[in-house]
Amino acid sequence: MSQPARNAFMPREELIEKAVSRRQISIGMPHDVHDDEKRIALTPEAVKILTDTGNEVFLEANAGQDAGFPDRDYSDNGAVVVDTQQKVYDCDIVIKIAPFTEKEAGLLKGNQVVISFMNAATMREETLTQLTRKRVTALASERIKDSDGILPVVESMSEISGITSILIASEYLSNTSGGKGVMLGGVTGVTPTEVVIIGANRAGEYAARAALGLGAIVRVFDSSVHRLRNFQNLLGQRLYTSTFHPQVLQKALKSADVLIGALSPDDLRPWFYVTEEMVQGMKRGSVIIDLSVDTGGCVETTEPRAIKDPIYEKHGVIHYSAWNLPSRVPKTASIALSNVFRPLMQDIADAGGITPMLKFNNGLRNGVYIYNGILTNEMLAQKFGILSKDINLLLAAF
Repeated sequence: MSQPARNAFMPREELIEKAVSRRQISIGMPHDVHDDEKRIALTPEAVKILTDTGNEVFLEANAGQDAGFPDRDYSDNGAVVVDTQQKVYDCDIVIKIAPFTEKEAGLLKGNQVVISFMNAATMREETLTQLTRKRVTALASERIKDSDGILPVVESMSEISGITSILIASEYLSNTSGGKGVMLGGVTGVTPTEVVIIGANRAGEYAARAALGLGAIVRVFDSSVHRLRNFQNLLGQRLYTSTFHPQVLQKALKSADVLIGALSPDDLRPWFYVTEEMVQGMKRGSVIIDLSVDTGGCVETTEPRAIKDPIYEKHGVIHYSAWNLPSRVPKTASIALSNVFRPLMQDIADAGGITPMLKFNNGLRNGVYIYNGILTNEMLAQKFGILSKDINLLLAAF
């Protein structure tokens, strides 16, 4: 009888197929219809990374044109460019920059993920109703947090807004733009210009960096001593800081050449750190730029204006009041946004959908204002007088 093969009864490794939850997703990028919105959520390079891993990206024709990304760049990197909106709005994820309008919400097929800025101050009840009827899960870009608890979209756009505000102020102080003919900053033998910044946040920080780099005198006001202390540490130098004392602020504004409003109200109630009376006391030809004008503003005399017509004069003071400064530099802003959104799209695909990811990602959960058609944002609930549910309780049921 022949000897059995030596390894016949030896245990063998069993080849077990590793289960993966990952699935391919379709991503739709519509062309934002708002005149002031020039940005796009994903660059062609980001699209290539996503399509190389099996995902589909559908782009409405000319959606990236204003940001300097023609359709050809997207198609060369794997996107499907379509002329019909419906194909874009039928995707698993629909991502855009400007808040959804009622019409755009109506184009959604339903039971999808939608990502855009929410902007509670301008949200219309008809739009919210349409989104809930479509049973979407809606994420507000400005509320999404990363693993460090930072708001990456807000931070990146604030950096751009802060720097851009100083460049704009410099332009409108010059007499070529109707200003009083002074240079923002300082040169030898000439008294430097003075810049007052309301808000020791990221936008205020980058506005201060730009102004200090030009040689201006900078004064920063904020309601928090802790934020003011951190502000000075970040800039690495001592500068004039103060909490909000109306008399102190009014005195600073009387000699200011530029006022940058970088602090948003904490809620939807009207609240102005700089009153109309304070503006009346400012020098003629000085410049005000309120970066928070889209959420109510922190200067009483500012009002939302389109980028194509942002300038008006009140009490002898030039107001630049466009609500969307990053759209002045849409290519830079789009690249910064894409750096946030591209990994997020891939993470959702790798997790097998939005719900598994929300269960373990507190930062992303913070951005949800509608979950499967159920309102989860308390601010919107108070604004429209309707009930909202706790997102944590809803996720426990799924």
